[in-house]
Amino acid sequence: MKNHRQFLVTIAALFVFFSLSAQSGLIKGQILDKNNEQALGYATISLYTKSDSALVNGATTDDQGVFTMNADQGSYYAVVSFISYKNLNIPDIEVTGKSATVDLGKIFLVSDATVLAEVEVRAEKSVMQMSLDKRIFNVGKDLANSGGTAAEVLDNVPSVVVDVEGNVSLRGSGNVRILINGKPSGLVGISDANGLRNLPANLIERVEVVTNPSARYEAEGMAGIINIILKKETNQGLNGSVDLNAGWPNRYGGAVNLNYRYKGLNLFGSYGANYRKSPGRGSSYQEFVKNDTTFITETENNRKRGGLSHNFRGGMDFYFNEKTVLTGSINYRISDEDNYTQNEYRDYLQNLGNLQSITVRRDDEAEDETNLEYALTFRKQFQRDGHELVADFRYQKNVDEENSNISEKYFTPEFDESGAPNLLQRSGNTERPKEMIAQIDYVHPFGKEGKFEAGLRSSIRKIRNDYLVEEFDNSEWVSLPGLSNEFEYDENIHAGYLIWGNKWGKFSVQGGLRAELSDISTRLIQTSEVNDRNYFNLVPSAHVSYDLPANNAVQISYSRRLSRPRFWDLNPFFSYSDARNFRSGNPNLNPEYTNSFEIGHLKYWDNASLSSSIYYRHTDGQIDRIQTLDDNGNTIWSPQNLATEDSYGLEFTFSMNPVKNWDVDGSFNFFRAITDGGNINPDLYSDTYSMFTRLNTKVKLFKSVDAQLRGNYRAPRATTQGRSKGSFYTDLAMSKDVFGTAGTLTLSVRDIFNSNRHRYITEGLNFYREGDFQWRARQIMLSFNYRINQQKKKQRGERGEGGDFEGGGDDFNMSPNKK
Repeated sequence: MKNHRQFLVTIAALFVFFSLSAQSGLIKGQILDKNNEQALGYATISLYTKSDSALVNGATTDDQGVFTMNADQGSYYAVVSFISYKNLNIPDIEVTGKSATVDLGKIFLVSDATVLAEVEVRAEKSVMQMSLDKRIFNVGKDLANSGGTAAEVLDNVPSVVVDVEGNVSLRGSGNVRILINGKPSGLVGISDANGLRNLPANLIERVEVVTNPSARYEAEGMAGIINIILKKETNQGLNGSVDLNAGWPNRYGGAVNLNYRYKGLNLFGSYGANYRKSPGRGSSYQEFVKNDTTFITETENNRKRGGLSHNFRGGMDFYFNEKTVLTGSINYRISDEDNYTQNEYRDYLQNLGNLQSITVRRDDEAEDETNLEYALTFRKQFQRDGHELVADFRYQKNVDEENSNISEKYFTPEFDESGAPNLLQRSGNTERPKEMIAQIDYVHPFGKEGKFEAGLRSSIRKIRNDYLVEEFDNSEWVSLPGLSNEFEYDENIHAGYLIWGNKWGKFSVQGGLRAELSDISTRLIQTSEVNDRNYFNLVPSAHVSYDLPANNAVQISYSRRLSRPRFWDLNPFFSYSDARNFRSGNPNLNPEYTNSFEIGHLKYWDNASLSSSIYYRHTDGQIDRIQTLDDNGNTIWSPQNLATEDSYGLEFTFSMNPVKNWDVDGSFNFFRAITDGGNINPDLYSDTYSMFTRLNTKVKLFKSVDAQLRGNYRAPRATTQGRSKGSFYTDLAMSKDVFGTAGTLTLSVRDIFNSNRHRYITEGLNFYREGDFQWRARQIMLSFNYRINQQKKKQRGERGEGGDFEGGGDDFNMSPNKK
């Protein structure tokens, strides 16, 4: 605790020091239209030194066209720009002292008809934007996402795959870090899968993917980082949007996003409600050999999951001036689900012609979850562009309660009641995670294109889990031994990083080093078993890029990553909804360590862009769930640290506009993965070649009607105990503008052919298992979006909430200059 206090005192001291360190002269003025003298809000003025034309500061006008910005003593010139107006140069600006004020008075801009025509063509954002170091997926431009969830949004992002159970993987690896607005969030929850299914797509602005992060980001997530940016506007006045949707199977929802800004105060808020009842089904076939006898079990699974969830988000930005802003926000989510699962087991002896018995097990579960998060962020931009300080503090508190009533009935092969008494059980599981995160990031530019960054971060996380399983015996409920316990998880992680980068002409270099100290402890209360894990890691990163002729650029990057075992990976309790298949954690798991290398190339044309990359990852201590069978033939899934995994891959991502009103984008990823689990069992080995690809096309059929078709394919893949079979699915959507351009009506069909299924084969020394599972059936959705004081096409220069991840500044610029 002493270390925690010292860290917070350090952050506070740095916060005060940097906040008070920028006193300077002042430059002010007002920008107007020359023809009618109307004020031009959101025009941009950039300040350059006369000696070397270095950009030192900039400002944006308010709704009255007024701007102010700081500047040290010196000689400058300025450039004023605004959409559809000609740029204006202002020479000979002299700041004579720190207390001096330079009033440029009224500045008049002249409209440019050529620029205005260009804006009409280029204003609308594409579905996908690319750079060498990250890709941006604009959610609102993808028609098929309308009325969906965050899990469905991610499943449509290039390089990202969401399996039928909701688990997210990036480039074939499930060890990916998911952030909300650049930070860990309770909206995702303990289980990424469940949290993503309860977050409406209508609340999401865009998704950013970084496959080889720098030292600025958390070391967590060996495959990279996925950052989900929620909607937030900063335009003056009242603006926002309203979304309504209804679909089959049962799904209904709505969302409201509102923003009000007046001068230096910006208020924002959103509310989303989502009701769903998602049917799922599956089947499996298992052979288990014991004492020369073959036991066969066929299982049919039917389920319905879902309920009603509410998402609230509210906050405000308070602008002390154009360069200093304090943001406070609250996120709150509450969900109430009623889940139903039925498993029918058919048990055979030796062959399928010798049915012995039928068992029907039903689980009725009620799940209530609340997530609450407070965040406070202070951002101060100094005189020079890119020079800034960001301090952030957030607190998260979640509660997840699951209560199940379970019954088993027994039948003869003819499906008559066997006469055996029914089995009644009940289980209760309560999780209470809490987390506090504090961090500070500082970016200091130097020279013409250089940059130095530094930061500190500390997170304190506690999770309490109470798990109880009881069985009704005659007249009372009796706790089942070995299945009931209390589990405590404590995690304290402290980190700091340094980054240096510079650019000489076409050549750019960035290097960084991050240090992380991890203190993790787990405890089983009833047995007093304590497992402590303490480790210190240095995590380096390097990025080198070169701008080639004709809008080409190439980058070579390296980063070291780690993936700590998650809470459920360490929790030794068994899941109990399926009496024949159990999942448990392993408190003795160690982190995975990955060295990641990548060579990337980016090419721009006037109407297309292509990103290609070759990557290699070497992982020590690969975490994989291994299947074993007990003496009764019951399956037990438990995570283990395998020796190594080596992954090689080739990836292409493209976006193009072949002709007017037709957009095409897609991705292709081919990889080889070699996994060695010989440290546990020599048979735990796989060498697989696989791929996944995605193609999306969007056509404007008429002036206000768009159509979109998308296909996804995942090839078969070998695993350490078998293989996963391939899958293919297709989405179709159409939209029409209504009420002029203020509203949009969208009809979409996800998985037209109902083919998105997980099919697998698992084999061991004395067992064989084959399964077919579908988490989500075909979905038909009708949605309506209405924009309040917003245009459908955003103008250039307009920005939503920034995509800064864990650090203070933008990523080191690795993209070629587009002409």
